[in-house]
Amino acid sequence: MKIAYLDCASGISGDMTLAALLDAGVDLNAIQQGIDSLGLPECRLVEHEEHRRGFRARCLMVTAPVEKAHRTLSQILAMIAGSRLSAAQQALASKIFTRLGEAEAKVHGTSVEQVHFHEVGAIDSIVDIVGAAIGWDLLEVDQVMASPVPTGQGFVEIAHGRCSIPAPATAELLCGVPLANSPVEAELTTPTGAAILTTLVERFGPLPSMTVDRIGYGAGQRDLPSQANILRLLVGHRSPAPPAQETVWQLETNLDDISGEWLGHTVAQLWEAGALDVYTSSIQMKKNRPGVCLTVLCQASDLARLETIMFRETTTLGIRRLPVARHTLARETIHVETPLGAIAGTVAQLPDGQTAFSPEFESCRSVATAHNLPLREVYLAARLAFDRQG
Repeated sequence: MKIAYLDCASGISGDMTLAALLDAGVDLNAIQQGIDSLGLPECRLVEHEEHRRGFRARCLMVTAPVEKAHRTLSQILAMIAGSRLSAAQQALASKIFTRLGEAEAKVHGTSVEQVHFHEVGAIDSIVDIVGAAIGWDLLEVDQVMASPVPTGQGFVEIAHGRCSIPAPATAELLCGVPLANSPVEAELTTPTGAAILTTLVERFGPLPSMTVDRIGYGAGQRDLPSQANILRLLVGHRSPAPPAQETVWQLETNLDDISGEWLGHTVAQLWEAGALDVYTSSIQMKKNRPGVCLTVLCQASDLARLETIMFRETTTLGIRRLPVARHTLARETIHVETPLGAIAGTVAQLPDGQTAFSPEFESCRSVATAHNLPLREVYLAARLAFDRQG
């Protein structure tokens, strides 16, 4: 799985996002062509390298005539719909602007249709959002994750006057997002950056297990006194999770003088008492007598209880105890939809990142009985449904 991680140590803005995408390898000409199709007059993207607290980063500037017009959401969406952007790029840009419009509408107590964008309706903000939508589409990642987001402290001047940080629309957009404390007296996260972030990101948290292929650094416009004002974009592939390792206990005893009924009853008792696994093996014992080896796997906390069952229900006089290492795959129970109905199964994550699906016996048996079908046909239907549904 190809993933991208946004390291927002100094917050996020639209121009920082677009600059980080360019630094990570997205083609500037492709983004410029998409911006040209919006019909904005004399709008050009200019990139150059900057240094922030000793670190290099890409910086992006938008050159365009000064505008005083305040666009509505419908006007911006019409501009996007009339462009030559791909369907995916139009959809993402429209989704970001709609999310921003909904936040503005809630803050001002009005409808989305009546919202007039001020700062984010200006050409540079339109370019940032549409350019970011083009860039993310060209980056072709399957999942986007991000760090907790700092907003900064202090006050900021917006069209509605002086507001505390985070600005009202930014705060609304960041509802439900983990925020990081920052003593910086500046607006680190802008409404445009928050809208892009919360539209794209599926999960917030620490850097995930991944193999990094490339890194893009996007510089903010100001140079902060205490830290590098940089948005870092890490692009790579998710590293498969290693199998979980734990130590469990193995109990064994050899039996040559127990009836099959007693042994079957013992196995059932052990399962009910919480054994991780119970099985028997055919063995040859002394005086050429055929016998069975009863083996039980369990957690350390269950040792005494399971040994008591083995002593009580069998003829054994001794039980071997062995600590053993066990590797287990990450797994989850799911339901797949088949023409026969929903069937439960287990999906396991293999060490190479692939998945393996196993239909659940009781679920398959129930469906097979209900439809008077061979069990193997139900298993096949479940596996085909999993392959189709991914």
